[in-house]
Amino acid sequence: TGKVCGINITENMQQAEKLPKTIFTPATKAASGDHDENIDYEKTCSLIGEELANDVRNIAIKIYERAAHYAQERGIIIADTKFEFGLDSNNQVTLMDEVLTPDSSRFWPEKSYRVGMSPPSYDKQYVRDWLETQDWNKQAPAPTLPKTVIDETSNKYREALEKITGKKINNLCYLGYPSFLLKG
Repeated sequence: TGKVCGINITENMQQAEKLPKTIFTPATKAASGDHDENIDYEKTCSLIGEELANDVRNIAIKIYERAAHYAQERGIIIADTKFEFGLDSNNQVTLMDEVLTPDSSRFWPEKSYRVGMSPPSYDKQYVRDWLETQDWNKQAPAPTLPKTVIDETSNKYREALEKITGKKINNLCYLGYPSFLLKG
């Protein structure tokens, strides 16, 4: 349609080409087991109110842009990400769930990035690609992942984490956060 979440996208863009500016692409939880549903900003306002929608949009863009800059300085492009927000007991916007991980973000190694092709990635795309080669109806239960796919996915996650943090990671249960997330 040339649009995502009601936002017009620049015509004639190529695969993996960077958008001219960061966009906010809201989604809402679908019924259990279904995919999330992309919605436009107007629908977001109708669901949670214009002031709260504006706050969430501004916070999401600020976090993404800060994280993308931080990661790019370390050789990783954060092509996109997903944030989940809620309200705490004081009705303050709260970022929840995991944030900026290979499960919620699309991480590309900058050194192999090329416009017009699907870049290799440090995220769960490797698992998705393997699943696409399997004969199944995309309904639960999914095929059992072979150890090689699990190991390669772990290696990709570890490599991304080490690039972003600058630390050697032996255990993927690392709980540290880059300092940019803890400031401001």
